[in-house]
Amino acid sequence: MELMQAARLHIPSRTLTVEEVPVPSPGPGHVLIKVEAAGVCLSDVHLIDGTLTPVHLQGDTVTLGHEVAGTIAECGPDVTGWTAGQRVVLQAGEVRDGRVLTRGVDYDGGWAGYALAAVDTLVALPDSIPFDQGAIIPDAVSTPWGAITTTADIRPAQAVGVWGIGGLGVHAVQLLRAIGAYPIVAVDPSPAARRRALDFGADLALDPAHPSLREQVLAATGGRALAAAFDFAGVAAVREQALSLLGPKGRLVLIGLTDQPLTVTDGALFSYLQHQILGHYGSAEDAVAQLTALAEGGRLDLSRSITDVLLLADATKAVERLRTKEGDPIRLVLRP
Repeated sequence: MELMQAARLHIPSRTLTVEEVPVPSPGPGHVLIKVEAAGVCLSDVHLIDGTLTPVHLQGDTVTLGHEVAGTIAECGPDVTGWTAGQRVVLQAGEVRDGRVLTRGVDYDGGWAGYALAAVDTLVALPDSIPFDQGAIIPDAVSTPWGAITTTADIRPAQAVGVWGIGGLGVHAVQLLRAIGAYPIVAVDPSPAARRRALDFGADLALDPAHPSLREQVLAATGGRALAAAFDFAGVAAVREQALSLLGPKGRLVLIGLTDQPLTVTDGALFSYLQHQILGHYGSAEDAVAQLTALAEGGRLDLSRSITDVLLLADATKAVERLRTKEGDPIRLVLRP
């Protein structure tokens, strides 16, 4: 029996261990992927610290990793159109029996030497895109893409705010710039994150604690305030601040995950201004293919997105680095 390393999270104790497990075999409609790169996301940190809990996981242990790229090692019975050796990136989840399941949360993911994937979750990865850059597309890039283009329905020249310039927020800035949003106001307490926001295309980068933040936003938008605000931080104070900076019919899009209550301080004003609060999760099925094409075509630059690549054996170190924000990482990637 062939064995492989896998980073396994025991949910009851929230213990992450890298251990040897059997290499799985692909059944009908599935392929076996030799993992070349797997992203480390704040959602992984939250699974480990107990903030998030899998809803549909069968059993009490799961291999983490929902951002995965690699090559096809073996095709299961009846799989057509794909062959061993092809470079692929995997969708971050799939629909089973009418339920959306997330890879590395509800079923085994890619923090391993090999991973199983349903054939309809495969997206071809062009040779021009390195595995580490391709791996992060299914969440770090596609989740903000979905929030921007689908949930918020942003149009060119609309004023937008982005709270939390981490692994997802920094790509939101880049994508908003690409579709012509203006101005793009980034908000983050970290000076390094604010500098990064400007590097990636923000027009203004502000500290949320700055006493004149509201005045600066109004000045940048010609007094209109924001058409949309994106919360990538998942923090109650962020949501209240973002709501206060929305213009008439403005929408607040919640991407950062938290189990804390959402508060609307002034319900009458909220209704009078016809504000909206929209939850967002993941992206449409065609998002990864769209973004892969944009990256291949030079419309999207992911070369600055990978802060570091670590060995799979160092998964716990990678998680700790992301938790403590050591070095202000955009994305850390594991390589088996």
